[in-house]
Amino acid sequence: MSTVNTSMAEETAAPRANTLRSFNFSARFWVALVLVVFVIALGMAGLVYPTGPGEKVGSLYDAPSSGLPLGTDNFGHDVLAVLMAGTRTSLIIGLVAGSVATTIGVTIGLLAGYVGGWFEELLMGVTNVVLAIPAIVVLILISVSLPQSTIWSLAVVIGITSWPWTARAVRAQASSVATREHIDVARLSGARLGGILVKDVLPYILSYAVMAFVLQVAGAILAEAALSMLGLGPSGANSLGTQLHWALAFQAVASGAWWAFLPPTIVLTLVSFGFLLLQASLDEVFNPRLRRGKRKQMKQAAARRAEEARRLAEQEDPAETTPESSRAGDPA
Repeated sequence: MSTVNTSMAEETAAPRANTLRSFNFSARFWVALVLVVFVIALGMAGLVYPTGPGEKVGSLYDAPSSGLPLGTDNFGHDVLAVLMAGTRTSLIIGLVAGSVATTIGVTIGLLAGYVGGWFEELLMGVTNVVLAIPAIVVLILISVSLPQSTIWSLAVVIGITSWPWTARAVRAQASSVATREHIDVARLSGARLGGILVKDVLPYILSYAVMAFVLQVAGAILAEAALSMLGLGPSGANSLGTQLHWALAFQAVASGAWWAFLPPTIVLTLVSFGFLLLQASLDEVFNPRLRRGKRKQMKQAAARRAEEARRLAEQEDPAETTPESSRAGDPA
């Protein structure tokens, strides 16, 4: 009985292992995942850190010590506490802005690619107009016009100004999917436009939507940092850009207080690099032609075929040489 249970367990565990291996996660993916998880953990650690980001624990730019690992900023706050809170705020803005931008871009791209005709030209015309306008200029104008810039309002503003390139990429893929046979079957069956887009078109471009979302998150975090360094960041909230803004305003670079500006710069670099690396590795996962594991398997299969061909050739050589040698030794 135990033998039967063991064999059944092995049979059920084998498909799961094969399914996991079929993704062929590369080393690039794991490095990107470690970076992203580290940044998220840094932001979440601020929730249990004993010192709050608004508590004054020292004077202007106190050097790092045992009690203050990263010293104090221009307000006398713990730089590590402010860094954790700022990382969390930047991640929230990036996730919200990325969700807004991806939703708008995917919706417009699906409609334009599937419907086609004058409707596609109209939507793509609006998209091209938005692309022609520098996004940073629009962000500055909208941020200045807002009575109060909060985390959520800033995230929405960034999201509604960064969707065009996602719409263009999704439109190209949706146009290709719209010509397939299963779309014609769905039309003949009486399915509505929304059902066809969600059930028959969206699953084929879901990988592009996921990669676009990852890039949108990274772009939104950098856009928030740029606005905050200009003094247009979220009011009453700490972010990585706001931390850099105050460090530059109070001459942290000139005074040599590296702990005030270097940590947020490093975290911003890790965020952008981690998400960009994650997007590139997801492209390898979703695209079979780019999977390193697939290429490795193909090379191994080619090597096995070459080895088998060599063995067959070695087996055929004695059969061909034996008659010739017998005829050569025949005295007749």
